[in-house]
Amino acid sequence: MRTTPHILVIHGTKVRRPVFILGAPHSGADLLARAIKRSPGFHLTAGRPSVLRVTYAFARRPSIATERVVGAARVLRDAYAESWQISARSCAECPPECRELAGLPRRAGAVRRDAPAGDPSGPCVESKVVHRFADASPDLLYSADVLLDAFPDAQLLQVIRDGRDVVAEMLGDERCLAWFKPGLANLETVFPNPFLGVEDLGERERWSRAATAVKCALRWRGAVRLSARLRAQTPDDQLYTVRYEDLVHHPSRIADDVSAYLGAPISRGTVAGLVRPRDREAAEPRTGVWRERLSPRQLVQVEKVAGAELKRLGYRLSDGE
Repeated sequence: MRTTPHILVIHGTKVRRPVFILGAPHSGADLLARAIKRSPGFHLTAGRPSVLRVTYAFARRPSIATERVVGAARVLRDAYAESWQISARSCAECPPECRELAGLPRRAGAVRRDAPAGDPSGPCVESKVVHRFADASPDLLYSADVLLDAFPDAQLLQVIRDGRDVVAEMLGDERCLAWFKPGLANLETVFPNPFLGVEDLGERERWSRAATAVKCALRWRGAVRLSARLRAQTPDDQLYTVRYEDLVHHPSRIADDVSAYLGAPISRGTVAGLVRPRDREAAEPRTGVWRERLSPRQLVQVEKVAGAELKRLGYRLSDGE
């Protein structure tokens, strides 16, 4: 385990074994984030501006982190020192998705500085009950090495999902697709490009005319390759992988496994309720949605790009391989 003399203290509580949830876009990491955010003693954030500014800088330009290891860790640690503050004012920066993870309504109106935890205009947790910190900001996977440098005792939870389902979900998400726009796709300045999943010159040359499904498949393929490298170089007590399909079909077992890994209770009922919501209006997580949402042409494109990774992870291709 890596060592550092730095100790981060938030509201008088030392940050020990912080938890970070990683995964490709639409991998299902949000389900684990909801479960942990609603577990006693945890303060989980997601998408705070101070963190996103840093993590997207590292994701889009990996050299920033690799060439300035100590400085990168310090910058990221400082971002979390700000992000994990618990107050109505600091929590006003939470995106709507962060409050929704806690099951709270979206904030309306002005923020009350004295608002108590649980109040619509206040924080989602009381600082006095928090003893573990966590984050599930999007695309944390690309900062995994920096996270472990910044917090040597961190515990990482990564979620793996069938890449065809991921592509099907990404195709309907404008925020994911925005990264492919010419003004944001930085292939001319960053190559190879882990964030876009482009690794060879042929892929870079074809990028501008590639179908959107191909670009989504490249992002998933790049993410799972990065996850595999992370798995190979991280001790078992610091990285645990959850398969989305297992989470959906066996929520109680996964809740027990995650509880054992974190050394903290994650409610079976909470996880099961997220996977099989009692609210009739809530969407129930599903597997195999690619069968309905991908056209035959898109399916061929995705499996051509990411077929090797799909098979390595145990997913059967549409032709039976």
